[in-house]
Amino acid sequence: MAKLTITFGVLIAAISVGFWFALGRAESAALHPAGIGVLLIVCGALANTEDSKKRMLWMHIAVTLGLISFLTTGIRVLIQLAHGQTNVPSALAFEERAVIAVVSLVYVALCVRSFIDARRARTAA
Repeated sequence: MAKLTITFGVLIAAISVGFWFALGRAESAALHPAGIGVLLIVCGALANTEDSKKRMLWMHIAVTLGLISFLTTGIRVLIQLAHGQTNVPSALAFEERAVIAVVSLVYVALCVRSFIDARRARTAA
């Protein structure tokens, strides 16, 4: 799961930087998700250990960051959709939020599934 976290962190950071370049490097807000991506990379690196307690701690922190990423971008996308504002301030900024929200949701879903599987394996042993 730690390697998956690093992968999703790199993916979120790359998407954020890509949209920042696509927006002409004018909107610094496009780089905000890159911070979450970097934090996910750090959490994944710290979770890549044999100590199960440390691994659980860092993975729980990582999934919390993923959930925060989903909620902050997803709610904003839903609010803009509800008001029909898909092109304010630019269509690319809206699309970035939507992509980051979907990627974050997939990451959180994979983490929750992994946590459930780990719990079942512990109780079965």
